[in-house]
Formats: sequence, C-alpha cells, structure tokens
Amino acid sequence: MRTYRTVLSIAGSDSIGGAGIQADLKTFSALGVYGMTAITALTAQNTQSVLHILPTTPENLRLQLEAVFTDVTPDAVKIGMLHNESLIEVVLRAFDDYKPQNIVLDPVMISTSGCALLSPSCEDLIKNELMPRCNIATPNMPETQALAGFEINDMASLNAAGEALTKLCPAVLIKGGHSDGNTVTDYLFEADRPGSTSFAMQRISTTNTHGTGCTLSSAIAAHLALGYDMQQSVALAKDYISKAIYYGADVTFGRSNGPVNHLFAPRQLQIINNYESKD
Repeated sequence: MRTYRTVLSIAGSDSIGGAGIQADLKTFSALGVYGMTAITALTAQNTQSVLHILPTTPENLRLQLEAVFTDVTPDAVKIGMLHNESLIEVVLRAFDDYKPQNIVLDPVMISTSGCALLSPSCEDLIKNELMPRCNIATPNMPETQALAGFEINDMASLNAAGEALTKLCPAVLIKGGHSDGNTVTDYLFEADRPGSTSFAMQRISTTNTHGTGCTLSSAIAAHLALGYDMQQSVALAKDYISKAIYYGADVTFGRSNGPVNHLFAPRQLQIINNYESKD
C-alpha cells in the first residue's frame, strides 16, 4: 500500500496566515509532507500585534488528538502555541497514550510583535514535563533564558544553558535571531554529543520575520518525518528558512512584520510504498 509522510502540528491559528498552524501547513506542503492539525487556540492577529486569543477547550483538543492518532500515525509531531496548563496536560496525556515519534517543541512564549502567547505558570510544566517527552526543542534566546533560569551574555553561559536543557530534552536548538551583527548563528546541543554544532547564516535585511520560529520548527519536523537524522534535519531546515526569508525579504505585506515566502520552491508530496495496514 502507498501513503504519505505525515506531520501533526499542535499549535494555534494565525488569522494573518504567517505563523502558527497556517505557517506549519505551508511549510509541510513546501517540503513534500502531508500536514495534519490539532488547533490549540484561535488568535486574532496580524503583522502588528495579537488582538485576542481564544483557547480551545481541553476536551476539544483531546478529541482532535484522538481523531488523528486513532486513524493516522504521524511520522513526526510539531508543537507550537499551547497557551495554558490545561491544554499542555491534554498533550502530555496524548503523548503517553499514543507514544508518537520525532516530536519537535517550539516553546512559543512571545510573538514576533512582542505579545505574550503563554501563561507564565506554564513554564515549569513545559520544562519539567513536556520537554522530556520531546526529541528536540527550539527556543529563541529569551525563551532559553526563561527555561534555563539564568541570563545568557556570552558563549560560556550559552554552553551552560545548552548543557542544562539537554538534561531535559535530548536535543536543543538555541536560536540566535535576537543577537546583533551581520551573522545569525543557531547552536544545536545534543545530549549524546559533546559541545554544540553551529549553523550560521548571513543576516537578511528585512522586517518580514513573522512566523520564522514556527516555520523552522515545522521544517525540522518535516525532515525528521522524511527519515533524516537530527543533524541533517536541522541543517536542511535552516537552509529552508534562510531561503524563505530571502525570497520574501522585499515583499510588502501588512503594516509591520510580514511573513516569509514559504512556497518559494514547493516539492511534490512524497509517497512511500512500505505502509502496513492497521487492520
């Protein structure tokens, strides 16, 4: 039997289409995997700000996850905005029940426009319960400092944060987009490898960065679903997000932080032949 490579996104909806579920689905499609969703919240947002957040009820999220997991086994899972403790607990129970593989956590705390997307009380739950169930987390610098519990101001403190977080999650990609300078460097820490692997790119002069974190984590999940290992998946995802930023850099969209160009070179949906029926 033939089927698709599949990725499930557990995240919030973005009405402007540049981040969240919408960005995830565009990324999955661009990279040739079939995207599925469990929506955690409806947001009213645009390129300037988040106007309103309406969280999904825990029961509705539970049923969304049940609907997917009892019918299709995802090859990877991407987690984005979870917003509150009740929704995180639903996700934890689903992971314990269905035991999905290749889980990528983007610990979304603050939007590109600076709006809070996560209740402060959720940080401990993400750190102590969710991260240990995931294969990789992709925090930016402010999120890394919140999770590590100390300020990062040099390579020594960055390495200390990476080492601390890999005691919770097997791999952590600390993103460097908030740093200054002409080069943006992300650092991949893995529990079974000493030190870190750096991924550097030339900073692209643009304000079109809405949804870059969502897109990068979704690209990692897509490549894991396609069978690449962690290092390869991060490298390929970094190449994808760099090109998506580049090809959308000079486009005017909205009044502030526009989206990246997810579909600069879409691939055909991958079909595999080794699917085994559950029946």
